[in-house]
Amino acid sequence: MTAHTVGEVMTRDVVRARRTTPFKEVVRLLDHHRISGLPVVDADDKVLGVLSGSDLVRTRAHRDGPAPPPAVTAGHMMSSPAITVHPEQTVPDAARLMERRGVERLPVVDEADRLIGIVTRRDLLRVFLRADADIRRQVTEEIVVDALKLPSDAVRVSVRDGVVTLDGHVELRSQVPEFLHAVWRLEGVVGVVNGLGFRIDDCAAPAPPARIGSP
Repeated sequence: MTAHTVGEVMTRDVVRARRTTPFKEVVRLLDHHRISGLPVVDADDKVLGVLSGSDLVRTRAHRDGPAPPPAVTAGHMMSSPAITVHPEQTVPDAARLMERRGVERLPVVDEADRLIGIVTRRDLLRVFLRADADIRRQVTEEIVVDALKLPSDAVRVSVRDGVVTLDGHVELRSQVPEFLHAVWRLEGVVGVVNGLGFRIDDCAAPAPPARIGSP
């Protein structure tokens, strides 16, 4: 099954700050590049944290006291540790991580945790804008026929607004959760309604052997 990866949709030319970047310079970077947040990296480009506009507003609010404020840098304001992803992770997995952790952007790092890109909600949502007919075709051709080796009409697949409804029978009971997991991972799928049955229960515990001499 084909699935876009984070590496295919990420922005590679990343605007970034250092731990020592001053408050005003961070504001200038966000304004100049028309972005709402950026990663903070060390001298080796390893991600230390992430800065967003809300972090700047919160810092500004804390500084509005009578005492003279200290020098504030990106290291003081950033949210840390950063939530990151790797380029080979799939777009649906990244989207679910972003939703679960309540963040707007994910720095993309290599195997040494060095920054190589960034993805935002907008980048990921572009992938989810798939036609229902395209999703239905992929479920039927790539899962029902290619993966499960079933006739194309063995499972009725309907899709509406990204919600996939499955109705029909697979061969084995163990194939049902595998089928649902495969559909859920497809790009553009926002929900799965399960109406699948099975012909053989390969998950049932075997019957205990008959005791010799039992009545």
